[in-house]
Amino acid sequence: MTNILLRNGFLSLMVALLLSCGGGGGGGGGAAFVGASALGAGGPALGFAGDVAPGGDTSPSGAGNGIGGIASDDGSSTTASSGDDGSGVGSGGTGVSTADASGVGSVDGAGSIIVNGLRYDTKTAVGNVEDAPTGLQLGMSVKVVGPINADFTQGIARRVESAADIRGPLTSVDLAQGNFVILGTTVTTDEATVWADAAGLAAIPAGHTLQVWGLPAAPGVLRATRVEQRNPSAPILTGTVQNLDAVQRTFTLGGLVVDYARAVPSGSLDGRPLANGTIVRVRADAASPGGLVATLVQWWYPLPTADATTAQFAGIVTGFAGLGSLRVLGYPVDASAAQITGGPTSAIGNGVKVEVGGVVSGGVLRASKLKIRHVPGTGGAASFDLIGNVGAFTSPSDFRVKGQPVNAGGRGVVFANGTAANLGNGVRVNIHGTQVVNGVLMAATVTFE
Repeated sequence: MTNILLRNGFLSLMVALLLSCGGGGGGGGGAAFVGASALGAGGPALGFAGDVAPGGDTSPSGAGNGIGGIASDDGSSTTASSGDDGSGVGSGGTGVSTADASGVGSVDGAGSIIVNGLRYDTKTAVGNVEDAPTGLQLGMSVKVVGPINADFTQGIARRVESAADIRGPLTSVDLAQGNFVILGTTVTTDEATVWADAAGLAAIPAGHTLQVWGLPAAPGVLRATRVEQRNPSAPILTGTVQNLDAVQRTFTLGGLVVDYARAVPSGSLDGRPLANGTIVRVRADAASPGGLVATLVQWWYPLPTADATTAQFAGIVTGFAGLGSLRVLGYPVDASAAQITGGPTSAIGNGVKVEVGGVVSGGVLRASKLKIRHVPGTGGAASFDLIGNVGAFTSPSDFRVKGQPVNAGGRGVVFANGTAANLGNGVRVNIHGTQVVNGVLMAATVTFE
């Protein structure tokens, strides 16, 4: 009991210190973020977002801002416009606003980082990347907070946080559907899934421990955005809370029962207690048949509910009742007035992967844009972009941009403003590709800048 009181006192002190220097905010991140919440009567009142299950691989990267990886500045990034004409928007009406916006999705590029097609400058960002000692990489789920421009193309990241969403042994595989099961949750894949160290699902042996970043879909389902093989380690599970029992202090995620009686809660934006329908990330010391004893319950990249807040996020459509009423990442969306791109409006429905952006009003995101990214049974275009200087050059088939391995030696690669012979260390390029296999971005186009 004494240890618990000392620990809670320490956490309270840390909260006060962080808040005094502007460090409050979202959950699921590391030491730069603190969230207050309650998991029901008798539960802990505060959770320090960097407090993780023992044995978890949560050390941040070595970068000074705690982001690292492809977000590290190699001196080749350009800074997004931050000019302000007094109206809160840069000159011409399309500059970066002074107000913070929230973005949630997977990393689909670097220069500094690109999330849902929106390019963020990360030079002054602070944050934390958990479960990835080498820092932020393509395909990792992420939350970015910072000002963005009116057309959702440029922004300045103030805070960045990322953590793995599922980690556990592979229990079953459906190669025909591209699905697999970990910890009672069905993980689906699509063209944009990044395979960090394998050629694909068929190349991963049964029983291997996988670490997955992804986007929560319907309860018990997660769309993988990055898959890595790992040594057996402490489990992580993300999903939608169901069958909440505040007396027994249990709930279900997919096919598993989670006991949260001893868990530290973290990340509720507004202090609300846990409820059915909340998307959470659970960490535990070990998995037992049919269940997890949680050590940490994190609200999964919580999105703002305050009116007039701008947000842009990617996810799988659920609860579809027409363009005026649908959910993405469990968040209510009204896309009746949105500009629809990426496919016909008729393609939108449950299970479709989309990106949405707009302004919150009355607890609903009033979307001004919606981009269709993947339709089950039809597919969709994947897109990855790297903007920076060539490094570690060996050949057109083997070099790096922002630390990301690239192969531009394949047949059909299109070069603009130069040829493959112009590639070399220090050359500034814009690489576009549609597939990451064995951790290598397969380039489709190379533009010399």
